[in-house]
Amino acid sequence: MPNPSVEQEGPEPGETAGDAGERPEPGDSYVQSFARGLSVVRSFSAAAPAQTITEVAQRAGLTRAGARRILHTMQHLGYVETEGRLFRLTPKILDLGFAYLSSLPLWNLAQPVMEDLVQDVKESCSAAVLDGPDIVYVLRVPTHKIMAINLGVGSRLPAYCTSMGRVLLAGLSPERLDACLARSELKPRTSKTLTDPERLREAVAQVGQQGWALVAEELEEGLVSLAAPIRGRHGEVAAAINISGQSRHTPPDVMLERFLPKLLDAAARISGMIGYQP
Repeated sequence: MPNPSVEQEGPEPGETAGDAGERPEPGDSYVQSFARGLSVVRSFSAAAPAQTITEVAQRAGLTRAGARRILHTMQHLGYVETEGRLFRLTPKILDLGFAYLSSLPLWNLAQPVMEDLVQDVKESCSAAVLDGPDIVYVLRVPTHKIMAINLGVGSRLPAYCTSMGRVLLAGLSPERLDACLARSELKPRTSKTLTDPERLREAVAQVGQQGWALVAEELEEGLVSLAAPIRGRHGEVAAAINISGQSRHTPPDVMLERFLPKLLDAAARISGMIGYQP
């Protein structure tokens, strides 16, 4: 007998559950309409900033009727706007991400420290957390230089070939590290990218021992990045902070000599603010 407390939806008019492109529900507390709404939000990107209902339906794996209902609901709530037949996200959608950031005092504490660091070293500084095989940028203080790679809060990059990623991977147990690498698409981003799982494990282990990571031109030609861990109250790696620059201006040896002590000091200050005692 169906459980009356379960929040489920039937198919849209004119469709069946089979042709709605839906996965089996993972549990009896799964709210399918909410999952559909999130898939519509994720269908927008830099490559698809404005879409028709049909395009949203295709990218979100929904029927056109289902996508239309969600888009009209989001429009009513102010999260999307229309221009003719095209729908696009509004700045209000950022409220969803800011709700996460504002719930964590770490980012409020970290920003002035990072701003001071950028003022000192004249290079960009970022903070990120691990999400599956990727890092997600949660704070970024750019310098005024023009960087070859444009990143902002919410940007995702593969963990295996980034300095913050290796710092975050070094905080995982061996079992979780293996699982993370297994989920990663280990492809060469440049001629210098480490893609062999065993060599990556060795690199991550070295990062864990020395307490910082330097990655030179593995993500993008000319890009050098130096990262350190931000630790939580119990010593766990809660996030990572980095300084990034161009190798023609700050080659790896210069970055280590000039910036590593300052980066480690900034990471230690932020860690201390959130309760870490070495």
